[in-house]
Amino acid sequence: MNSEHTSPETPPALMSLLQADPPLTGSVSAAEERFDRWRRRLGWYLAPTVLAVLWLQPIPGLPEPAGRLLAIVGMTLTLWITEAIPLAATALLAPALCVAAGLGSTRDVFRPFSDPVVFLFIGSFLMGEAMLKHRLNRRFAFGLLTLPWVTASPGRLYLAFAGITAVISMWVSNAAATAMMLPIALSILAELGLRQGARDFRATPYAAGLILITAFAASVGGLATPIGTPPNLIGIGAVERLLGFKITFFAWMQLGLPIAFVLTLFLVWRFSRRCPFPALPLADNRHLLQGELAKLGPWTRGQKNVIGVFIGAVALWMLPGVIAVCAEKGSASPAFLWLNARVPESIVGLLAASVLFILPADKKRDSFTLEWRDAAGIDWGTILLFAGGMSLGELMFSTGLAHWIGAGLAGVFQSHSVIWLTLLFTAIGIFVSETTTNTASATMVVPIAIAVAQAAGVDPLKPALAACLGCSMGFLLPVSTGPNAMAYGTRCVPLKAMMRHGIWLDLAGWVVIVATVLLLGPSLPTKL
Repeated sequence: MNSEHTSPETPPALMSLLQADPPLTGSVSAAEERFDRWRRRLGWYLAPTVLAVLWLQPIPGLPEPAGRLLAIVGMTLTLWITEAIPLAATALLAPALCVAAGLGSTRDVFRPFSDPVVFLFIGSFLMGEAMLKHRLNRRFAFGLLTLPWVTASPGRLYLAFAGITAVISMWVSNAAATAMMLPIALSILAELGLRQGARDFRATPYAAGLILITAFAASVGGLATPIGTPPNLIGIGAVERLLGFKITFFAWMQLGLPIAFVLTLFLVWRFSRRCPFPALPLADNRHLLQGELAKLGPWTRGQKNVIGVFIGAVALWMLPGVIAVCAEKGSASPAFLWLNARVPESIVGLLAASVLFILPADKKRDSFTLEWRDAAGIDWGTILLFAGGMSLGELMFSTGLAHWIGAGLAGVFQSHSVIWLTLLFTAIGIFVSETTTNTASATMVVPIAIAVAQAAGVDPLKPALAACLGCSMGFLLPVSTGPNAMAYGTRCVPLKAMMRHGIWLDLAGWVVIVATVLLLGPSLPTKL
């Protein structure tokens, strides 16, 4: 950093946090490491035991194919929860076992791996990778954080950080948004700590508040768009495959954006009250962030390419929904039908990503905006996990297992209303996501929500959407989400603080998701 931008009180080690996007990871205690080892070892023995017991012990009233699938699903869930082997490896193993068990042909069982939603995943991941490669995220964040309104009061940092992180997380992965914002938060906290005379700024209440609001806002912001977090696309895919109902990009935002907005405001309100900042002005420290923004230099050709393609993709994603709302014939209008047939959302994602491979970023170096070595770094494991979960979901319905589970749960809970099932499966989604990844939670919970609602004779769409959104919650523990683990790894957040604030966000999320889905959520047409 140039001398004119450097505060003499700022430690060089902390200033280095601003230099790049470090690969922040969540550090865990020795006890947590022992627990993880124990959990994985338990899965190695428990998974085959569950498979053998369910396979060899017939259940009265359950057809033989459904019984075989139940054994495979039981093994799969055990492996997902214990993470005895990588989640993506389990997602490949389960369909392979289904073929070997005679539950379907290879072509039928693996058909979901070529589902259009899978390609929407790939396209959105590639665009997110391009944003990170060309550092558009940092340009956006530093630009907003240098606004005079933000630095006029430290308390406004909560609103700024929550808002910026949530908006970034709408378009790139929650973990990437957190990894980009946490170093900036740590540097600002160090400056505040020095001005307050704190020996260790990490031990201050406002440090825990700023780090937690950054991590929590990343998970909350992902709710707003279909591509914000994998559970959203899992829910959309399950609804389209199992119920024949298509949720457009715009229609999802009509539901997800209000939830994300309300929960972000709740975060700002809670942390402002519980972890107040010291009354220290930051205006004279704005030069730290301005210096980092200046070091990014003018807009590069690669950045312009990415932002142009991204804006075009978002416009095409939202256009059919806008037409459906504004056109006289709605979703039956010729323009809506033409766009859905010629440029569906998955094709828009692939076209946008493909254009990035074509547009040159630097003619002298013969480099392009996106290159295949960049594509190799996207989260292919999540894509495989999603496809494997879809395969099991389809088999659960085709073998009758979903109906059997749904009828059993409907009988247990005696639930025959959309309101009760929406309340129930939102809570189940939140609870399950505390112990396993949000992606695995949605893969497990959404098909069961649909099956239970169908068995109870009620519209399954709202319970399914609420369950999907609930699976993006889970704020109690470092293992609940990637952003939580990163926040815990900064050593600014005691476990008790994460649990205390996380439980309130879980409860708020449960209330807001249920209310929004019941008020704004779509319903299945009567003919379905």
